[in-house]
Amino acid sequence: MSTARTISVLPVTPGKIIAVHLSYSSRAAERGRRPSSPSYFFKPSSSLSASGEVVERPEGTELLAFEGEIALVIGTAARRVTREDAWDHIAWVTASNDWGLYDLRGNDKGSNVRNKGRDGYTPLGPQLIDARSVDPAALRVRTWLNGELVQQGETAGLIFPFAQIVADLSQHLTLEPGDVILTGTPAGASVAKPGDVVEVEVDAPDAAGTLTSGKLTSHVVAGHGGFDPEIGSLPSVDDRQREEAWGSREAAGLPAAAPALSPELRAKLVEAPVAALSQQLRKRGLDNVSIDGVRPTRPGTKLVGVAKTLRFVPNREDLFRSHAGGYNAQKRAFDEVCEGEVIVIEARGEAGSGTLGDVLALRALARGAAGVVTDGGVRDYAAVAGIDLPVFSKGPHPAVLGRRHVSWDTDLTIACGGATVQPGDFIVGDDDGVIVIPPSLAEEVANAALAQEAEDAWIAEQVAAGHPVEGLFPMNAQWREKYDAAKEAGDSNDRET
Repeated sequence: MSTARTISVLPVTPGKIIAVHLSYSSRAAERGRRPSSPSYFFKPSSSLSASGEVVERPEGTELLAFEGEIALVIGTAARRVTREDAWDHIAWVTASNDWGLYDLRGNDKGSNVRNKGRDGYTPLGPQLIDARSVDPAALRVRTWLNGELVQQGETAGLIFPFAQIVADLSQHLTLEPGDVILTGTPAGASVAKPGDVVEVEVDAPDAAGTLTSGKLTSHVVAGHGGFDPEIGSLPSVDDRQREEAWGSREAAGLPAAAPALSPELRAKLVEAPVAALSQQLRKRGLDNVSIDGVRPTRPGTKLVGVAKTLRFVPNREDLFRSHAGGYNAQKRAFDEVCEGEVIVIEARGEAGSGTLGDVLALRALARGAAGVVTDGGVRDYAAVAGIDLPVFSKGPHPAVLGRRHVSWDTDLTIACGGATVQPGDFIVGDDDGVIVIPPSLAEEVANAALAQEAEDAWIAEQVAAGHPVEGLFPMNAQWREKYDAAKEAGDSNDRET
């Protein structure tokens, strides 16, 4: 039987290692979200290691991320302590590196058990700083990647001061002597590769004398041996995980994020018929933007949103066993969809199985999704039609996913109904069908479509008044002059009003 190691820097093996999710203002700004209160996760004591040891990136993975942090070591038991008394329960301060494997992050569903709990993923040290000798609001943590300074954070920039973290945790559990609290990382955390050396140091730059943890050094190496698909989930990454692991889309080598769908542009796309938008796209050389063969569960539905993609592959029994159980790609997509997004599903046009049902439709609705588009079938069709969520599909089918499909991955370029769809594309649908609009063209296309609609409405009025179609549709020079004059008169009236 293996036992947890006591590393030389600590007097005892900690019973608990508790890590804070997000605590520095700089990191919150980098992530684009600022928590209102601290939140935590546990790391096993078997993940402890010492300075100078190796950190393995397992075979078949790519996103091993470092996070330089300040570690607090509990000296005396703390249970329901106040902020004012909290620091008295801290014995030592030292450096830590909260290593994480983003390839397993999605499968962990927030627990971080596998992605941050691996052996060697919590190095500490190499020296302890007496907590009595420092001001907790005047500490600094720095991280170097291959000798280059990549992280620097001062505790003056914490969203949640150390005393608040200790007091909060002590409301819920007893902090015992030797327990370690990892207090979060500042901006600049990123990805390391085999051969890289990462160093972390904690110091008190304003204190008299030299108060430092020394440099905590980790050597990254390639691990050997992959993961057994018969006993657990496999590593999986997407562009969202790459962006978060590297710290930015640019650092991850990803293209710049697509323009946002503003409320003003969304209103234009809601007003513009799909047929008119399709016509304008074709005028600009885009004729292969229609998601063919899909219809709304409720006639009269208008769909406008930003694509979040989900891909199914043809069912293969061994792959279904390894990928379709538990918290699979399909469930992740519906659990992670953001407000205003449309889940677009690649089902290869295979309608002989459901690709979602009423439970997942309700989950998408609760998350604020703009809708779902699938070139496959829908289970619980009547129930889904009764949910206030635009859903476009090839029609009903009673079978479960495993009859035809394995849910495989998310947030990548897919094919749906014969159209290529990328995450961030704009999706618009109505009774005529669903189209994909490149974000860079959306404003121009929407304006042109609405202008064309106004023109077509005026032509319809002239036809209704008895004028022949010849020369009017499309308009010749004479009719164009009349239309421009009528439009100018209408604009003048609107300005006067």
